[in-house]
Amino acid sequence: MVANAHPYGGPIPENYWRNRERRKKLRFAIAMLFALAWVVLSIWLSMPWLADLGALTHPILALVVLTFIAYVPGFMNAFLLVSLVLRPDAQRRTPQHWPSISVLVAAYNEEELIGDTLLSLSALEYPGELEIIVLDDGSQDGTTAVVQSCESLFAALPSRILRPVRREQNSGKAGVLNHGLELASHELVVTIDADTLLEPGCLTAMIERLEASPPGTVAIAGTVLVGNAFKSWITKAQQWDYFHGIAAVKRMQGMYDGTLVAQGAFSLYQRSALLEVGGWPDMVGEDIVLTWDLLNRDYCVGHAEDAIAWTMAPTTFRELAQQRKRWARGMIEALALHGSLLKKRRLSTMFIWWNLLFVSIDLAFTLAFIPGIILALFGIFWLAGPVTLLVLPIAALWNLVIYRIQMRMLKRQNIRMKRSVWGFVLFAFVYPLLMQPVSVWGYFAEFTGGKKQWNS
Repeated sequence: MVANAHPYGGPIPENYWRNRERRKKLRFAIAMLFALAWVVLSIWLSMPWLADLGALTHPILALVVLTFIAYVPGFMNAFLLVSLVLRPDAQRRTPQHWPSISVLVAAYNEEELIGDTLLSLSALEYPGELEIIVLDDGSQDGTTAVVQSCESLFAALPSRILRPVRREQNSGKAGVLNHGLELASHELVVTIDADTLLEPGCLTAMIERLEASPPGTVAIAGTVLVGNAFKSWITKAQQWDYFHGIAAVKRMQGMYDGTLVAQGAFSLYQRSALLEVGGWPDMVGEDIVLTWDLLNRDYCVGHAEDAIAWTMAPTTFRELAQQRKRWARGMIEALALHGSLLKKRRLSTMFIWWNLLFVSIDLAFTLAFIPGIILALFGIFWLAGPVTLLVLPIAALWNLVIYRIQMRMLKRQNIRMKRSVWGFVLFAFVYPLLMQPVSVWGYFAEFTGGKKQWNS
């Protein structure tokens, strides 16, 4: 008996989806039990620390601090670890015919990079037709001229259509993407940033991931890695953030059909779903809010772990701080608009709660743990001491697991990625101490009604 079929593939037996759902729930239950057991162990190990801190301050304050710098992060790390260990193989299914795709490239003052981006688009090994709409959002440099000079790249490719579109006035990222959505000819829409380089097989992997996804899947987030990792120390650290942290979280969320961010830098969407939610909202975190809107309508959002694109990461701390501040503000925007997701009866609802708890975690680390580290340097171990290493060793384990997973994935695709050892040291020991205060800055800006603009 056939219950569900994807529009581009053949029918899928009804029991396939039932078995898939059972396996998903079993993985979730195992990960949950392990995470809860880890929290119990963490509490037991930290009792002396809790008692000492409570005597120095107040028992309730001590419990709050340890909850958000040890117990809750420990639970998250443990759940993440087990989910990664139990992960299924990359879910892919070849369609009976390859659908046409409209690719939206939002660009503003990108004359230095847009040429390389279009070159990567011309080299895509995708069997279907591609409509590439380059949306120049009122650039003041030579972006339009570079796009026009690249038209020859597509002239001999009958299944590739390049459509340069220029707006005289800048309307912002959401505005220009919505304009592109109006112009798109196909049901499937892929968005990429103008500084994003695509691996040749990435769209094939993305479509095959969509075909293997449950009915109701309307978006697939691709895998974004850092393409300019050796530009500065800041990019060296970000290489590992994308390769480890962001990749691990997206893999975990994708396992439970609830990826929380289909990032604008590289994601695929059903055009009809985008029109249903009114396109991208004019907000700081337009891709976050859009994704949560889709989830709030009971759609699924997946993740294609082997659909790889390379982004040009911020090269200075100031640029990185502005970016992460925007991400933090976007999360608060999404919570404010779609807080009802916290009441949804689905496995991925837990990740919405995690995002809510990140506010308290970042505050605890910024106001308690970081000052505690400074005190520890002077031999005062009130807030950070040797027992901290006993409470949170699980982070080292999931980093090892995701490293092995990611390296095997790159090897399967014959992709070589030069890695910075010192960048990993910076990512592991310094990066969080810098980024969590930045997130607090973003929360404060959002709660106090700070000006909303792309570089705010």
